[in-house]
Amino acid sequence: MKITVLMGGTSAERDVSLASGVRVAEALRSCGHEVLSVDTAHGILSAPDEQALLSGKIVKTIPPDVQALVRLNAQLPGTLRSLPQTDVLFLALHGGQGEDGTLQALLDLTGVPYTGSGHLASALAMDKDLSKHLFLAAGVPTADWRMAPISGIGNWESGIGTAGKREQSFAEEVERKLGVPVIVKPSKQGSTVGLSIVREIGALWDAINEAAKYDDEVMVEQFIPGRELTVGILGDEALPVGEIIPVHEIYDYECKYTAGMAREIFPADLTAEETRTIQDLARRAFRALKLRGYARIDFRMSPDGVFYCLEANTLPGMTALSLIPQAAAAQGISFPELCDRIVRLAVETQGDT
Repeated sequence: MKITVLMGGTSAERDVSLASGVRVAEALRSCGHEVLSVDTAHGILSAPDEQALLSGKIVKTIPPDVQALVRLNAQLPGTLRSLPQTDVLFLALHGGQGEDGTLQALLDLTGVPYTGSGHLASALAMDKDLSKHLFLAAGVPTADWRMAPISGIGNWESGIGTAGKREQSFAEEVERKLGVPVIVKPSKQGSTVGLSIVREIGALWDAINEAAKYDDEVMVEQFIPGRELTVGILGDEALPVGEIIPVHEIYDYECKYTAGMAREIFPADLTAEETRTIQDLARRAFRALKLRGYARIDFRMSPDGVFYCLEANTLPGMTALSLIPQAAAAQGISFPELCDRIVRLAVETQGDT
């Protein structure tokens, strides 16, 4: 097949996307496909460009430039029209408009199959607030949360003005209902970009301000102590459960993309019943968000054995350190075979939401 791999873009996860994309392109070529690599922010990548990216390191990028996003919106339709004929688009984009349903809605107009979920499901999964409501409706436990009133942020500690009183009231509600520590994160981001652990309520608004650099909505979530677990879904199949043991207290950006900063165990050391339970919850979360193709569903397992769903990743990382490839390998699925199956699922599900 003729496959175009879309990667890069201008989100805060640009470097991760490039690392995923060039590895996917290499794998698909090894399966006999004709592959073109495209950075949606800059255009077609040459073979030397790909080799340079394959040998490079992932580093945290600065927040996306608003003007770059405006230019991308204007240029992307033309970029797509200028591409050689393609049978399938492999989306190796992470975060931003590549994962939130914006690009997917545009691609629906082209009629070309693309990997991952459709525009509605992508938007639902990217919005962690909406996702949690749907998880609960589907009987999937999730950590309690509140959405921060970030418009017109002032200095709540000073107690001056309406904004300060609103923020102080919110901080008091968080301390009363969620307790500390809490997790503060952008509602529509991935790779733990902008995420903080708040251990003292006095530090809450500094963390909210930091998260607000990456999104117009910020979630404050109850911290669930315990084990970090993940379940990959491929088609209608739940892959082996993985456990992540990070050097830091949580599986943050550095631990995800720096060799030696986390230990991943596939399959996780769980009983057969625990494995069945979390895989069932992952499938339910997948269906609740109307996802398709493949995704990764992340959980925390509390000390009392309850699985709390944290979020769904509709375009999970495909780097050398990423979790979906490790889960597939535990199932006996090589990385090239995984990429090939994802492509074929895209063809089979064309037209689904």
